[in-house]
Amino acid sequence: LQYCRTTVQPNFLSRFTAAKAKIMPPRRSNRPPPPGYDIIEPIIDALENELRDKVKESNVNKRNTESIWPVHQINWQRTRYVYDMYYTYSKISKKVYDYCLKNKLADAGLIAKWKKPGYERLCSTYVINPQNYKFGTTSICRVPIKDRGENAKNAQDPTTGCLGCASGKDAGPMNIFGNKYGQNLAAVQVARETRMEEMEKRREARRLKEEEEERIAQVEEKEDANVAAAATHEQNDDDGESETDDEDTDDEDDYGPSPAAGVWAGSKKLEAESATIAEGEGDEDEGRPTKKLRSE
Repeated sequence: LQYCRTTVQPNFLSRFTAAKAKIMPPRRSNRPPPPGYDIIEPIIDALENELRDKVKESNVNKRNTESIWPVHQINWQRTRYVYDMYYTYSKISKKVYDYCLKNKLADAGLIAKWKKPGYERLCSTYVINPQNYKFGTTSICRVPIKDRGENAKNAQDPTTGCLGCASGKDAGPMNIFGNKYGQNLAAVQVARETRMEEMEKRREARRLKEEEEERIAQVEEKEDANVAAAATHEQNDDDGESETDDEDTDDEDDYGPSPAAGVWAGSKKLEAESATIAEGEGDEDEGRPTKKLRSE
């Protein structure tokens, strides 16, 4: 037993130190990043700063392996973010993706495992290495929760703190770490951008609607002004006609009222009757001397 303690403990510490050094914040090259890197740069910088802070934290009141949990978890979250932004949402180009892999901003070995069936949610390559566990097995987090015993439902991997990263339905929780490092940052960012775009569209539609209402109000106001001007013009014309009627009335007062049409018709009829009577009287006058001559 003493021999086991003296041999296993240094091996564990060496593996612990190697894993911690492997996932340390990467150093970027002097070359500038390719165009489009600014899309993911804020998240990458924030995760790097978070990782530095976690590495510098004290290990007081923590288990030996618990102090390295944030290193594995932040490495998983940063790699998942780059992977989803390229493969799932196509928000970054191939050049940006290769730049992240080359500068170790994402774990290329972990991404290679994610592309294989059954490893889509793998938390770390450490948990599938049989050399890291007794009896040549893998971590408990690789066992689906539905296949675990009652005492192992909430078991965590001692090295990464993973609750369950097996693939399949009901194989593990959606957040494999149960904290903020298990969140899918790419999905959050895309959802936020989509919501902002929808808000911008609604704002633009509201602005266009207000402009249309303002334009319609201006047109209606202009039409009302034209109607009022036309009414004023008609009223002025009516006032001019009334003044002309007053002048005609004054002429009638001076020369008397104009006779009606029936009066003129009656006078013509009387003239015709007078002409007829006059002709009759003329015939009578011509007949009378003749009678006198006969009597003579």
